[in-house]
Amino acid sequence: MKKLPIGIQSFEDLRSNGYLYVDKTEDIYRLVTSSKIVFLSRPRRFGKSLLVSTLGELYKGNQSLFEGLYIYDKWDWTHQYPVIRIDWTNIEHRSSEVMEQSMSTFLQQEANFHELTLVSKYSADCFAELITLLHRKTGQKVVVLIDEYDSPILDSVGKPEAEGVREFLQSFYKRLKATDDHLKFVFMTGITKVAKVSIFSALNNLEDITLDEKYASICGYTQEELERDFSEYIDDTAVHLEMTREDLLANIRRMYDGYSWDGTTSVYNPFSTLPFFKMKVFSNYWFETGTPTFLINRLKKHGLAKTILEPIVASQTAFDSYDPEALDDVPLLFQTGYLTVKNKQRVGISSQYTLEVPNMEVKESLMEHLLSAYTNYPRSTMSVLGREMLQQILVCDEEGFTNNMRKMFADVPYTLQASKSRNKAKAEAENLENEARYHIIFQLWMTMLGFNIQSEKITNRGRMDAVLLQDGVAVVVELKYHAKKKLKTLLKQAIAQIYDKRYYEQFLDRKVILLGIAFSGKEVGCRIECRNLEI
Repeated sequence: MKKLPIGIQSFEDLRSNGYLYVDKTEDIYRLVTSSKIVFLSRPRRFGKSLLVSTLGELYKGNQSLFEGLYIYDKWDWTHQYPVIRIDWTNIEHRSSEVMEQSMSTFLQQEANFHELTLVSKYSADCFAELITLLHRKTGQKVVVLIDEYDSPILDSVGKPEAEGVREFLQSFYKRLKATDDHLKFVFMTGITKVAKVSIFSALNNLEDITLDEKYASICGYTQEELERDFSEYIDDTAVHLEMTREDLLANIRRMYDGYSWDGTTSVYNPFSTLPFFKMKVFSNYWFETGTPTFLINRLKKHGLAKTILEPIVASQTAFDSYDPEALDDVPLLFQTGYLTVKNKQRVGISSQYTLEVPNMEVKESLMEHLLSAYTNYPRSTMSVLGREMLQQILVCDEEGFTNNMRKMFADVPYTLQASKSRNKAKAEAENLENEARYHIIFQLWMTMLGFNIQSEKITNRGRMDAVLLQDGVAVVVELKYHAKKKLKTLLKQAIAQIYDKRYYEQFLDRKVILLGIAFSGKEVGCRIECRNLEI
């Protein structure tokens, strides 16, 4: 078996040293033969740097590296183009002054490599000068590849130097328009499309291919690619985990597949897939490498839990760009990889997108982090407690389930306790708000367990709080909250409502469990009924 390219971002290294490569050169050939100045947004650790490296080796004419790939007999190898590759993660950018010095050093080194002398004083002018001189010296137009173009902007958000960083980049990127006659191809990658950087307004012919269906699989692995290129690893892992190949593929797909930018083509995240085949353990590889604390806190603070629990409908304008100083939640979650396109449809002359969490790796991890943030329960033991409570539901262990619910909610912040307001209307409003927050916590917990949440599912008799579906079992749930009513009264009302509205009728082809949960202030109680129900 070929070696797994974990952490390999160099195409030359990958191809020269026997690493497995999923051939993306058909997408690349389509791109380079139809476009000139291109921008692509993808989440972190999604193969952007390898794509940039591949483009660089292609334009340099390193033919031997492409032998056996789609593009090999279609590319004109008689032409080699000068390539300037800028990776902003390797350029110091703590401030505009530091950026000026670091970029000037980088450009001088590039000029020295090509035996050229730059005379300009500022790095932006040196950039334009280097492009022009390379074209004149080689007789070939220049290829500019910019990786993580937005790294300096994102790293400076909220800091005093942010404005200076943006002004530097505006001046620097404008040089691409000034040197257009000397450019063969320009490719820029990043996580975000930032509104305040003039590259997106200064370059009239900039093509954003982020949502273009033709390039939906240019990063990541499709199902066909996974089964073809990782076939030996799939068989080996199936044996190791004592699973059939079909069952293993179903679990891998559920865990790591699901990213999409056109609502049709679905891809796996390489940074999750590769470690899985190496370790042969299902784990949250991508999520645990850099999920920012600020994102979890933001979801909680802004009451955005439902943003990741239920589908979101967004228009095209949500993806056009965003202001890093005034982050909009949906574009932020989409561009960072926590939401993805599950459906795209036409509404009039415009496109409408349905966004959801891509897969179980992201969903389970988000649930776990958010539950810990809401309840203050230790994240390290959250999954252990969750598995125990799941089993208690399925065997109708009401006492054990209730005790664990109390354990989980023991440290819920004091702000969720009963209102002490003497104003009846205000107290009732606070009761409803608390019920909604407890409901969200409960949904987060159930989703983390792998249940299919159908929140407030409409029936012909009413609107149930949730139905949880798993392996031939339907758990019909009703949640009640009141500051002053007794738990017994609330639980009786919860179970009675399920019976009265006959919420269970559509699930009689499977085992049905009725689950009532009640909160009275900070007291929690549960009732579980497992019965043979009839219409």
